[in-house]
Amino acid sequence: MATRGNRSEKVRRIFNQFDANQDGGLNREEMASLVGAVNPRVKFSDEQINAILDEVFRTYAEFIDGERGLTYDGLLRTYDDGAGDVDRDFDALALDINNADEASKTPVPASEASSSSIVDERMAVESQKKQRTAAWAVSPNHGIVFDDTWKIVDDLEILIKRLKLKQAKDGKVKGENFDAYSDAGWSRELGPSTEISDKRVVWDESGHDYAVFAKEVAGLRSRADSARSREEAFDGQMAIGRVLYEHQLFKEALISFKRACELQPIDVRPHFRAGNCYYVLGRYKEAKEEFLLALESAEAGGNQWAYLLPQIYVNLGISLEGEGMVLSACEYYREAAILCPTHFRALKLLGSALFGVGEYRAAVKALEEAIFMKPDYADAHCDLASALHAMGEDERAIEVFQKAIDLKPGHIDALYNLGGLYMDLGRFQRASEMYTRVLAVWPNHWRAQLNKAVSLLGAGENEEAKRALKEALKMTNRVELHDAISHLKQLQKKKNKPNGAIPGESPFVIVEPTKFKTVGEKTTVRQELATTLQIRALQKVARLNRCNVELLKKEMSEHDVPVSYSGSGVPEKSIRKPNLEEILRKLLIFLKPDTFQGAVKAINERILSVLDENGSGRLDLGMFYAILAPICGGPPERRKRIAFDALLWRPMNEGGANLKKVDAVRYIKLLRAIYVPSHGSSELMELHGDLDTSMVSFSEFVVMFDDPDWGFGIMPILVKLETGDRNRHGKTMCSVCRYPIIGSRFKEIKSHFNLCNQCYSEGKVPSTFKQEEYRFKEYGNESETMKDKCTCFK
Repeated sequence: MATRGNRSEKVRRIFNQFDANQDGGLNREEMASLVGAVNPRVKFSDEQINAILDEVFRTYAEFIDGERGLTYDGLLRTYDDGAGDVDRDFDALALDINNADEASKTPVPASEASSSSIVDERMAVESQKKQRTAAWAVSPNHGIVFDDTWKIVDDLEILIKRLKLKQAKDGKVKGENFDAYSDAGWSRELGPSTEISDKRVVWDESGHDYAVFAKEVAGLRSRADSARSREEAFDGQMAIGRVLYEHQLFKEALISFKRACELQPIDVRPHFRAGNCYYVLGRYKEAKEEFLLALESAEAGGNQWAYLLPQIYVNLGISLEGEGMVLSACEYYREAAILCPTHFRALKLLGSALFGVGEYRAAVKALEEAIFMKPDYADAHCDLASALHAMGEDERAIEVFQKAIDLKPGHIDALYNLGGLYMDLGRFQRASEMYTRVLAVWPNHWRAQLNKAVSLLGAGENEEAKRALKEALKMTNRVELHDAISHLKQLQKKKNKPNGAIPGESPFVIVEPTKFKTVGEKTTVRQELATTLQIRALQKVARLNRCNVELLKKEMSEHDVPVSYSGSGVPEKSIRKPNLEEILRKLLIFLKPDTFQGAVKAINERILSVLDENGSGRLDLGMFYAILAPICGGPPERRKRIAFDALLWRPMNEGGANLKKVDAVRYIKLLRAIYVPSHGSSELMELHGDLDTSMVSFSEFVVMFDDPDWGFGIMPILVKLETGDRNRHGKTMCSVCRYPIIGSRFKEIKSHFNLCNQCYSEGKVPSTFKQEEYRFKEYGNESETMKDKCTCFK
């Protein structure tokens, strides 16, 4: 505790600091500077400042010396009356009691540790009344209502400053520049959306200093809890959480916000802020739950929180994306955009999410809307360009990527994606320039380093490419890198000319299907293999072969779906896409969020787009299960049985042992339209108007299913790929792509060259072997090859 002598000397130093004209008094302008300097966290309006000064000059009229203003004795009296803490204000102004040099009268900016107000409680009553009724987002003191809360905030700021100084001294505080990355559109505020800080501070939470700090913060929480009323305790916990969040001490902030949730469970604010903390900490499920509670409270609160709903929807959508639930996120972004049509960030997020699930046209529309509202939105330009590239509008995509880079020169996503676009177009020199710029911002970006090597090879700069490859190998030893290196070596040998443009110079030619003949019953026909490889690719991306078909049966038996009626009046167990995404999440629970998002995109593009033929967003769930069953894991007969059961599960067949033939025919044609699109689409168009009312049993259904011409007769080939597409054939290389052969090996029996699955399905043969027809025999593994050799020898 300061002595009276020290106290008066500190007041003298404060007085001299703000007596700018050195006339021995603090006029209204000088007093306004003093009030602002010792309350740095409060953004006073002119009206509030004038009200405070009126009260000061009225209350201490006996200490007002004409135009000169409040004398030193008057300022000392304000502190004696308890209007402020002189020690805290003195420290906040960074003054030194031992420094005799008082020549400088220019006010020193207050430090981050804010002080108590010197304004008497009586002077602040009117201001506080206004602040109590102000909206959370726009109130000058961020919603702090009680004076005692400010004292807690002041102490907390000092604790944080002390921790920062200690950790900075030890070199433990780390900062990361986030300016280079796409902004997720995160909304930290309850009100107009604001961007998260470009600088991310990483605190060291393992040391003694942090443990002491956490203990002291716990003491401040106890002070807040011991307040005179529940409302004041809530005010204190929210303020503590807010300050900690702004200093990026998210774990400590979360404790305070959760305590505030306990104090006022139906208040929107603590749930919203707790959700923000959970998200930043990577705990997306808990973030989603808190935002749902905030949403529930906001909707129950009537118009009081109506202006906050768009922000809650936005952050709820972002947390769902964190879980990989992009279709569900789209719904909330749409809600935000509907409630607030000028919310450009919600439109950008909607466009990005639609791009993420493969709905490119809708994505372009939403992103163009966002850019129309905010032309300098670099992230929206970047995602728009990506969507345009996916649609094949490459020249326009290049322009939009360049616009994003002009707006934010170090935008990694835009630079990297533009490099990929140039690679696709064969403009290798430009691609290498883009990857070089990525590496200038992010030196350890191994994918950019690898792609730079690829582009340099494509541009014919072999020595530079080798150096880039060595750098990539230093960064990572991932298997993808070794595979890519093998491919690069092959690219180096190829001429940059169209296939077959100059006879004899292209490494391969493409032969028409009729010239490909098979030897033996086990050899797969080229066209059928091409179709099956596409289905296998879908299986791999969506990981459906790891989802046992029995799980579909379990979902049907355990979860019933209400019957609804489509426009044609047909009863269906229909479901919206976001709800279907929740079912897929349970079926593919083993997938990480990013991988699950890729699975949903593949399923949406390949399956849902056909099932939702009228674009209503609703799907026949029984039909979806039946379509999914053939490509799930499990024995082929069980897949067929569960597909049949899924069709029986639909309302028009439920309860019976047999299936309406019209439904079976529709199913088979949908199956072919999805998995064998070159044939299935025209067949699907012929289906309308089929009035056959006969029934089919399971055995009859299997005959229809297995029909090689009109059914799904390629299932045996699919099963063969599932079990054998990792088989290696020693060091045998494909004669076209020069990769080691993995999967089936196709040997041409006359010229004895070998092809891999992919080259065989595409009809590629080495240009050095020119024949009227090519006869191939398929070997599933090396042992079959050896057995065949032994048989020939005998």
